[in-house]
Amino acid sequence: MKRLIQIFIVSLLSVACMPTDVPNAIATDRRLAAATEVHVPLLVTASVDIEEHESKENPVEIEKEGAGLTDVGEDWFATGFLNYPVEWIEDPLSYGAGFSMHVAAWPMQETYPGAAYQSGLPGTWMHADAATDREEIYSTIEGGLGWWNDTRFATETPKFIMGGVSREFMEWANGPGAGAGFGDVDRRDWDEPQGKYGVAQLSPYVLWAPDGLNLKDGTNGELFGYGYHPLPLIDTQVETNGLDVSTGNQSWTLFLNTGNFKGPVSFFIPNFFTKPVLEDPSLEGIFLDTSPSGANRGISMETQVIPAVHATDAEGTSYARITQIQFPVSGPDTSIILSQPSVYSHAALWNNVDQWWNSDAAVLGGAFDPEETHLTAFTEGADSSYIIIYEGIAEDEEYYIDWDALATPDLSDPYTFKYRWNMDLVTQFGDNFHLPEYYRLEQEPDGDKVWTPILVEDVPEETGLQLHEFEQLGVRNDAQPFVTPEEPDSIWQSPGPVAGPFQAELGDGSIVTYSWYRFVDQPAILYWDFSAAEREALQARVEAIHRHWMPDQAYLASPAVGELADLDPNIIVTPPAGLEIGYVPIVTRQEKATE
Repeated sequence: MKRLIQIFIVSLLSVACMPTDVPNAIATDRRLAAATEVHVPLLVTASVDIEEHESKENPVEIEKEGAGLTDVGEDWFATGFLNYPVEWIEDPLSYGAGFSMHVAAWPMQETYPGAAYQSGLPGTWMHADAATDREEIYSTIEGGLGWWNDTRFATETPKFIMGGVSREFMEWANGPGAGAGFGDVDRRDWDEPQGKYGVAQLSPYVLWAPDGLNLKDGTNGELFGYGYHPLPLIDTQVETNGLDVSTGNQSWTLFLNTGNFKGPVSFFIPNFFTKPVLEDPSLEGIFLDTSPSGANRGISMETQVIPAVHATDAEGTSYARITQIQFPVSGPDTSIILSQPSVYSHAALWNNVDQWWNSDAAVLGGAFDPEETHLTAFTEGADSSYIIIYEGIAEDEEYYIDWDALATPDLSDPYTFKYRWNMDLVTQFGDNFHLPEYYRLEQEPDGDKVWTPILVEDVPEETGLQLHEFEQLGVRNDAQPFVTPEEPDSIWQSPGPVAGPFQAELGDGSIVTYSWYRFVDQPAILYWDFSAAEREALQARVEAIHRHWMPDQAYLASPAVGELADLDPNIIVTPPAGLEIGYVPIVTRQEKATE
């Protein structure tokens, strides 16, 4: 029997990246605030579809040789944040033109736990600076690498999503043809697209599947470089949808720095951010279509659901076991987590592009100006808010994992964050460090309780935890393909593609069907109310980018350590003859490969 549960987690989070005299911390995802030694409430809400197991109140009996019967509560899970504070930038508007960083990509779980598993690798929240002190207007770009409970073709290798959030999560856009919003039950209902037209495909070289951008299968510890520059692709719209509401000219463009592709891939259409302004004109000018980005951002690794089980021994001591978590090996006892967090001024790229469009400036090859880039150092104060809980647990019974017993931040390179592991508890297996699976609830001298990591030999046999076999958490939905509208009069078919369909088999076991569209004839552009003149001006600019920005140039600040991760080689494509300039591949279907 399946059920849909709502998980509400309230705990405390401390992030040190803002001075204590700053009165208003910048909210990030309503779950993270940046404030030096300021503890703020953390509220995580997640909906997960899980197999109904016997809970703590209805235990499962496990029989083992040499012991009696024991009660194992299976509805437990680990959740929380790992936080990576960075230095505070005193003049944030000087660097209001985006960010980049290089994040280690690795399989966080040794075995993919199931469809309800949800965790991100280190990521950030880029907000509009103009909206910092406003209530009820939360809007960000906050995607990254990870696994989500709506991922249909998940493997141990993470995928990447863009994660653009329109006002108060009314819609979000995860990539070309991928998005959702409240009330969008299956998140792929094209009658109510809710963000699925929020991102336009820009690159003629990269296929973006609706399930997420694929990395090379088996990626383990290599650095995935990504970031956003605003590009003046679409001029300021004095009127939007026929209303006296302006939309700004910032097209926040995703740039990648990987081993087999570098450059722009896709961008948020400015109208995605200003759509709420059509209903509330008082919000004009405060979203990312117009506002500079906030240079001071929180960086964290957000985990919502990692399966766990719980039991007590004969003396009533609590023990827990979680599915195997691992981190990549970078040194004898260290893991590189992320490197080179950077923010950019408008002079880094925007100004040159703007001059390129609007004057006789020389052709711009796409390279950014490193002198207009601020490399942001990590600071002391990295911490964890990981807890082990079950649904409905009392707030005063939510206890933290003693992360400090496992890892110590290594800031010997101030621009690269590393964990140094306690090798008395952490074990190296091949190219990964395995964290302890077992934890004992202990009381500290100050009276607080904490989940202390222990070795398997320290777990009493009567708990039954050692013999427990974790089942798949949730049912995979990979039998259901992602589809797009096929009606002849839809914007997918009229004017429609100029070549295709073609197919590619990806490393996640899916097959994507894609066709080639003239850039401004792709559905995400046709969806919005652009005039013919605006569309043709946009087409000319994209053709200039295709002609002069090559996929082997540097568009982001590169790391000084580690190796770059690769995209799945099967998502790298070559445009057909005659379609090299001004055309893009659009994925129209994704389905499970035939076994």
